[in-house]
Amino acid sequence: MSKVIETKKAPGAIGPYSQGIDAGTLVFTSGQLPINMANNELETADIKQAARNSLENCKAILEAASSSLDRVVKTTVFMTDLADFAAMNEVYATYFPGNPPARSCVQVAALPRGAKVEIEMIAVK
Repeated sequence: MSKVIETKKAPGAIGPYSQGIDAGTLVFTSGQLPINMANNELETADIKQAARNSLENCKAILEAASSSLDRVVKTTVFMTDLADFAAMNEVYATYFPGNPPARSCVQVAALPRGAKVEIEMIAVK
C-alpha cells in the first residue's frame, strides 16, 4: 500500500498529484520547482539558487516521509537550458558529498511556471 506525503515545508501540488508517495520501503517525490518556501516565490534568475530551492523542497518531502538525502538512490533533473548544467551541478554536489545517487539530467522545452529546473527523487525509507 502507498501513502500520500504532505508537508507545508515544500510547495503544494498545483495539479492532480501528490508532493510525494511513501511506497513502503521507497519514497518518491514529485518534481520540485525552485520555489523558495520562505517567501513562496519561484526563483527564475539564478540557476544556483533555483537548484538549491528544488533540492531543499525534495529534502523536506523526504524528511516528512522519514527518509533523507543520504538515502536517495535516484534523481532526475529537468533543465530548460543545459548551458546551466555546470552551475546546477556545483550546487547539486553539495547535497550529495559522499556516495551520490544515480541520476538522469535532461533538457526540456519548458517547465511549469517558467522554471529553469525541476528535480525529483527516489529514496529508501
